[in-house]
Amino acid sequence: MFPILLLTLHINAREYKFYFGKNTRQGYQTVDNSIIFGDKSKFGYDLNTVPKGNDPYFFSVNLPEGNYKVTVLLGNKDESTITTVRAESRRLMLENIETTPGKFVSRSFIVNIRNTKIGDSDSVRIKKREIGKLDWDNKLTLEINGKRPSLVEMVIEDVNVPTLFLAGNSTVVDQDEEPWCAWGQILPRFLKPQIAVANYAESGEAANTFIASKRLAKLLTKMQKGDYLFIEFGHNDQKQKGENIGPYTSFKKNLKYFIDETRKKGGIPVLVTPVNRRNFDETGRVINTLGDYPDAMKQLAKEENVMLIDLNGMSKILYEAWGPDESIHAFVHYPAGTFPHQDQPLADNTHFNTYGAYEICKCVLKGILNSKLPLKKYVVEEAKSFDPCHPDSWKTFNIPPSPFYSIQKPDGN
Repeated sequence: MFPILLLTLHINAREYKFYFGKNTRQGYQTVDNSIIFGDKSKFGYDLNTVPKGNDPYFFSVNLPEGNYKVTVLLGNKDESTITTVRAESRRLMLENIETTPGKFVSRSFIVNIRNTKIGDSDSVRIKKREIGKLDWDNKLTLEINGKRPSLVEMVIEDVNVPTLFLAGNSTVVDQDEEPWCAWGQILPRFLKPQIAVANYAESGEAANTFIASKRLAKLLTKMQKGDYLFIEFGHNDQKQKGENIGPYTSFKKNLKYFIDETRKKGGIPVLVTPVNRRNFDETGRVINTLGDYPDAMKQLAKEENVMLIDLNGMSKILYEAWGPDESIHAFVHYPAGTFPHQDQPLADNTHFNTYGAYEICKCVLKGILNSKLPLKKYVVEEAKSFDPCHPDSWKTFNIPPSPFYSIQKPDGN
């Protein structure tokens, strides 16, 4: 009868309540280490993990696509805890939430769940590397991480809130494995639990391939009046060759299509100039490697009266504040042997680690706060003091890594 109970809970309830203690709690489904997510259980511990000391663990729940408010109770009656929570493919939701012995804290966040279906007969053309990622399925997966991380209760409820959609490439995407990270997967951590982030970006995408793979078509089926679409391309677009291919021709035309289609749905398009690569001259100044693509985006923003966040300009300031040596710590630069099966050094000047993505995300947030977008009311207070001239120190940055790693560089490197 136990699997039947689980099935009933999944189908009939709009609110899902779980208790992870040793006893029972009225109105909650008790979860112990024997409940494993799978064919016989619509919720449970996942990815071959269960709570154990300081080890990170995963918990999944079958859910249809949509936006969900997740409220967690964290703490332990006997010891202090520090808990970081990620959702889906390493979207940062809660960062180092501390409790003292006997004290418990409640925190909420919004998670977007999606699948590849477009209507009854079409679907997003995902890449081979995306198969198995936690973003494209009908379940919510949470990673519980930290120092003696402790999840006591969890309540999940479907909500009708505004959505901030993201379209972009590997500098925006939810990178699913360490040490790779992008600013889009950090963004939820700095927004109040009154808005969802739906990150449709993918490694290797240009504006035209994003359209061709039907990622834009999919997100438009979910867009409601008043939702936002942030659009950051350029890195892969500049590699395309051919007649009438270029920043002021094909690139602008493709971006205008994003703008027009978003406006048809009553959404608010926002252009984000492409983030710089780590490339310095002998004086410590950043060398532009993106050609005219940032300027073409600025030109289009003026022509179409679209809000623009100049991430290209802010990232230049940020990198030069770090300098050539310190900036290495924001990118995927690691000696051989740092990660399992890594026999060669990693030296990538395009893609960020978690610290780098965290700082780039703060640049995006600064762009939101400096704009006239109503969106800025959702930005949490602690993000408002960031200055790219004075970045946070990598030496004090401490978000626990996820347990899964890859030494394969993202598409479009």
